[in-house]
Amino acid sequence: MKRTTTQLQQWLQADSQYLHDEQIAKRVVIDSRIVQEGDLFIPFRGEHSNGHQYVRQAIEDGAVASLWLKDEPNPPTDLPLIFVEDSELALQQLARAYREEINPVVIGVTGSNGKTSTKDLITATLQPYFKVQKTEGNFNNELGLPLTILNLDEDVEVAVLEMGMSGFGEISFLSKMAKPRFTVITNIGEAHMEALGSREGIARAKFEIIDGLQDGVLFYDGDEPLLQPLVDQTDVRAESFGYRERNRHHLVAVEQLEGGTAFRVEGTIHGDFEMNIYGEYQAKNALPALAIGHALGLSIEQMQSALKTAKLTAMRMEPVYLETGALVLNDAYNAAPTSMKAALNFFANYHHREKKWLILGDMLELGEEELTYHADLQEAVKMVKPERVYLVGERMKALAEALLKMCDAEIVHTLEKDSLKGLFSESTREHVILLKGSRGMALETLLP
Repeated sequence: MKRTTTQLQQWLQADSQYLHDEQIAKRVVIDSRIVQEGDLFIPFRGEHSNGHQYVRQAIEDGAVASLWLKDEPNPPTDLPLIFVEDSELALQQLARAYREEINPVVIGVTGSNGKTSTKDLITATLQPYFKVQKTEGNFNNELGLPLTILNLDEDVEVAVLEMGMSGFGEISFLSKMAKPRFTVITNIGEAHMEALGSREGIARAKFEIIDGLQDGVLFYDGDEPLLQPLVDQTDVRAESFGYRERNRHHLVAVEQLEGGTAFRVEGTIHGDFEMNIYGEYQAKNALPALAIGHALGLSIEQMQSALKTAKLTAMRMEPVYLETGALVLNDAYNAAPTSMKAALNFFANYHHREKKWLILGDMLELGEEELTYHADLQEAVKMVKPERVYLVGERMKALAEALLKMCDAEIVHTLEKDSLKGLFSESTREHVILLKGSRGMALETLLP
């Protein structure tokens, strides 16, 4: 972004002091600790801190201006300020105005599992041929999304924006702000069951992503029966993807390679593809990337070449080779029953190393049936045929008890993950180890 502070004032239709046309804002930040030369600082008031007390320091650190809430007393009279009613609303208003001016092709991505991987795969497919920027980290909510939009380059051609939520109405709000041309629903899982009540509720919340769709296309998981009725109730242009032949884009063969995955796609797109990424479910996540690439005019050959160099955000089935020779598949960014079973299914079919360990952590935010969801993983674990299973957390006790009755593996359950520190120093030269749990478990800290 390169806008004068007076332009930002005009976008906000707000009063100001000491603004000058030569003051150019290049970035918007809400954390005073990361302020750089040319930033616009937006202070927020919270329960434990008030960003207004850092405004002067932000200006001294290089911010060209700051917002200031009208009801916040004692505004400094010698600093460049824009006076607003609400910091969050002002941030969102700026994002809407900037999005309208630069007008890129926006791709909105949501889903219970796989949205970050899908975002990465869409970006990898398009990046050799367009100027593409994507949501970084977890900037996918009512604060993160407008910050992402405001920090897009002016000449960006495609913006791949992840949209997260914890309740009804949130995805709709984000979609209307971003105004996507293409939207993607990766799947419907069980995360946020506490807030949304059922998988049907989760499906309705995710489907809100069409609310801001600008005469474009929804790409959705055609293997998920909860989505099809929602598609049928709208006149939105929609294309399904998945394993079933009736899907517009479907997988007909997936092969696990030593260093990744090979797969064939049929339907609207016909072709063979390879990725240096593990997981059959990642092949499915690649389908909307290919469908969008096709819609934007890329050839099969262009997309084949792009996918070969695709990389995912860290801790998404990330291969980590230890000094012992062991291969750890670090999938510890998050976990829910759907993604856990998908990872275990992949692991069961991974045959390049026969000696397997599992290190699984609690799955969080599953509501009243959380223990049942954990115990229900027993068959998927058994199919892996692991030598050892390490289970971490209170909820994983339910799976431990189920496995002790029907699995030949050595089962170790612990409430404290630190008790497993040093585990990888054992003789694991020929082993492959799956590491997976919810974000709150932070299992990656076990790695040496």
